Amino acid sequence: MIDSLGALPPHLREKLASALDTGLLPRSPSATTLRSILGLRTGGEELAAGLKELETLGVTGRGAAAWLRALTRVGTRTHLPDLVWSGPELPGVPARDTRRVYDELLGTATTSLWVSTYAYFDGPQVFDQLAQRMDAVPSLNVVLLLNIERRRGDTTASDNLVRRFADSFWGTDWPGSSRPSVYYDPRSLDQDGPGGVLHAKAVVTDAQSVFVTSANLTNAALDRNIELGILVRDRSLAASVTGHLVGLIDSGLLLPLPV
Repeated sequence: MIDSLGALPPHLREKLASALDTGLLPRSPSATTLRSILGLRTGGEELAAGLKELETLGVTGRGAAAWLRALTRVGTRTHLPDLVWSGPELPGVPARDTRRVYDELLGTATTSLWVSTYAYFDGPQVFDQLAQRMDAVPSLNVVLLLNIERRRGDTTASDNLVRRFADSFWGTDWPGSSRPSVYYDPRSLDQDGPGGVLHAKAVVTDAQSVFVTSANLTNAALDRNIELGILVRDRSLAASVTGHLVGLIDSGLLLPLPV
């Protein structure tokens, strides 16, 4: 059962360590108490059993907290990923929540932020936190990668579709006073059918955190659909992802959205 403690995402492991450090948790805490401390809606039984097993080994309180933090340090050095899910939660299976990860990454960026999504709904809502962050941190460099769709049977000239999308995005969807750099894939507008679309869903924050997910920026994807992603804190991986995107921009394969 000790393995269940090691399987906790780092942010929950730190919550548990802090509770042990400060004496907030009693010895042999119940599953209900652990759910309350960690903010879990279900589960906790295996975690309680894991702490009980540590106690039988003489590791309690601050000692258990130090052990948990040591696990986190080892995990950070080996870049262990966090699994991130949307949809129904399963008892006893700790995982990070898609909306919370998006909120964390968009709301804490200090230097740079890359966000790629295939679809979004209700722009003023989904981009609100990002816009507020840009206004709060004027030096924050934000790049959005968005898909522009040509509907079946629409013969509108590509330039006009781009202009229509840009007017809608800047006039309605983007809620902030500061503006990000926005790019799109022109192949999605080929009149004979898309030669390709911008389908990647990913976030790279401050050149160190990489979140790759199946979820678009929609309420359904963030909360209700069964979506799966991986969050990794790895500067090499972050540099590889942003380097590829910069290459697509520099080569003209992704074009800037007009203002």
